Amino acid sequence: MRVLGVDPGLTRCGVAVVDVAPNRTAQLVHVEVLRTPPDMALELRLLGIARGLTAAFEQHLPEAFAIERVFAQQNVQSVMGVAQISGIALHLAAERGLPVGLHTPSEVKAAVTGYGNADKRQVTTMVTRLLGLAEAPKPADAADAIAIAVCHAWRQPAPAAAAGAMTPAQRAWRDAEASARRR
Repeated sequence: MRVLGVDPGLTRCGVAVVDVAPNRTAQLVHVEVLRTPPDMALELRLLGIARGLTAAFEQHLPEAFAIERVFAQQNVQSVMGVAQISGIALHLAAERGLPVGLHTPSEVKAAVTGYGNADKRQVTTMVTRLLGLAEAPKPADAADAIAIAVCHAWRQPAPAAAAGAMTPAQRAWRDAEASARRR
């Protein structure tokens, strides 16, 4: 199963694509952090992140999409940026007919470390080990996006993951994208 995971953020948005086999082994396909400067106009920041996410969807053709669920915190401005990016990412996934998973930070931490209150360093260390990476992904947004993708794949029922089940909408989107690339 190929999962595109997103750690949403307006200044730094982690994006990872991970292939997870039925035996739960994971392989990193792609990881990046999309960045926008805080002094840029909001609409241009949203456009920049949207373009980066669109490129990841089109280049890597995921079978599923996962994103960290927006959670409440004190900083309203930060929550707004996360919510805006989440909306764009969810729209792009829905447009492609992808199944979507929203995972809380504690779910993701528990999935990859076994402990729902793990810190960022622990998540990064476990992601590095689980995927057999030569070096830790940096910044933490990159490691978090990988962890979100892995968490999502591991939470899927085994038969669906093993069969690589795709919806008709997913197959149609992938076929159209592949055809467009050949032109």
